[in-house]
Amino acid sequence: MDLGLAGKKALVTGGTRGIGRGIVLALARAGCDVVTCYRTDSEAVTSLERELKEIGGTHQVVQADVSDPEQVSRLIDECEPGGRLDILVNNAAVINHVPYVNLSIEEWRRTLDTNVTGPHLVIQTALPLLGKGSSVIGMSSKSIDVGIPLRAHYTATKAALHGLYRSLAKELGGEGIRFNILSLGMTHTEQIDALPDAQREAMISRYNAMTALGRWGSPDDVAGAVMWLASDLAAYVTGAVIPVDGGIS
Repeated sequence: MDLGLAGKKALVTGGTRGIGRGIVLALARAGCDVVTCYRTDSEAVTSLERELKEIGGTHQVVQADVSDPEQVSRLIDECEPGGRLDILVNNAAVINHVPYVNLSIEEWRRTLDTNVTGPHLVIQTALPLLGKGSSVIGMSSKSIDVGIPLRAHYTATKAALHGLYRSLAKELGGEGIRFNILSLGMTHTEQIDALPDAQREAMISRYNAMTALGRWGSPDDVAGAVMWLASDLAAYVTGAVIPVDGGIS
């Protein structure tokens, strides 16, 4: 199905691994020109550049820390050619497991800076390029509905995004810019594959049993929702939090 995304300009933060990589590749295959960013060099950067070259189109993979205003400014400058940005996906985030009693102020700030201040900086800096028909998409987590032990700091940042996006949907809706959140369940990425075999299989089995569809999501599942929200099929959808969680409970 042609979603009419060919020729659109997209920015996806944190796009060299996992969910972000799946979104970048899906948008590129749909004919979008994609800019994405990463924080540290790795083989994933090189392999993504290679895949994007094979797909064809005008794509850029840029080193940028979204918590740094100057680096965000340079990132948005890379989107400037063409004078517009049709699709903005705030995917970059950090996550770890820390007992709340041991949560340092440094780790709290690092998580907040990347997961909340980062999307704020990217959106605010990109505003001159956003306009009628632009779609801004954030990534949240089912964990904010249930709470997750050892991840109070991460869960708090994802809940904050809901308020940010819903408020921006109302403030900027008159300009034709849409803001929506995807609330994700368990998504199978290379981080899961890197776990020891027994731990990985136990996790997969546990969450399969908790999910209505009986399986984990994939980056392609998330990318499908992004593509829909980016297209005119979702032209009347804004301020929404949309579960992409397989019916997990």
